[in-house]
Amino acid sequence: MRFAVLGAGAVGCYYGGMLARHGHDVVFIGRPSHVAAMSQDGLRIQSQAFDVRLPVRAETQIEAAASADVVFVCVKSTDTAEAARRLGQVLAPGAIVVSLQNGVDNAALLRERVAQPVICAAVYVASEMAGPGHLLHHGRGDLAIEATPHSEALARVLRAAKIPTQIAADVHATLWQKLILNCAYNAVSAIVQLPLGAMGHRDALRATMRDVVAECLAVAAAEGVHFEDDAACMVERIEATIPGGQFSSTAQDLARGKHSEIDYLNGAIVQRGTIAGIATPANRMLHTLVKVLEDKPAAHA
Repeated sequence: MRFAVLGAGAVGCYYGGMLARHGHDVVFIGRPSHVAAMSQDGLRIQSQAFDVRLPVRAETQIEAAASADVVFVCVKSTDTAEAARRLGQVLAPGAIVVSLQNGVDNAALLRERVAQPVICAAVYVASEMAGPGHLLHHGRGDLAIEATPHSEALARVLRAAKIPTQIAADVHATLWQKLILNCAYNAVSAIVQLPLGAMGHRDALRATMRDVVAECLAVAAAEGVHFEDDAACMVERIEATIPGGQFSSTAQDLARGKHSEIDYLNGAIVQRGTIAGIATPANRMLHTLVKVLEDKPAAHA
């Protein structure tokens, strides 16, 4: 199959790289520095199981997605609306769009501008760009994708490329569960610039994460999304499943002086809680602190 990865960062390069490694035609659409490195030296995927350099095609322009059978949208949530507008102008009629993004609203934004089928997915991969064209994979790599008429065929292709893929019975709840994980961990990792496994004061950290998760669960319930686990159980699962050396994507953004997706993570909980009349002080504090840190480089410029 022909794949295009729109947003060739840590997520896109992992899944696109795995597909390329197993013989699929993949074009990576990304920032000039990554495109230049991949065009010259290929995509390096460094993981615990292997370290390979793949010859791949990389472009900076979205028009490169025009011939793709499947387009993975991996851009930040802040860029989804513009990506959808531009994709709507170039996609082949028979293409399928798959959102591999954080947050719970990206697929809806894509469907507003794209006539082709859109599949949303919850992504569970610990990875980072260690340099231009160099992906460092810390662990996991599984997907939970929305049930659609196209999903089973896509899942078979992904599984054959060693990407564990399940079709979620309730993908909206699955996306909410991933959102809650991100709200509990991403901002904390960004503020202290440490991976979960290296954070001290674990009892206090767990208590803070439980407060964040409890607020998320209350907001989710107000929107009709319910979970059997309580906040404490969810925090235990987060600690058990996040690879010890993994910095959150928000931490990676701040370390590089970039704006993060915090408005679509803890910020989304604050906004939705306000609408539902639910107080979200823990999420509000984390959101505020990350926003302050985002503006810090500009304040000293």
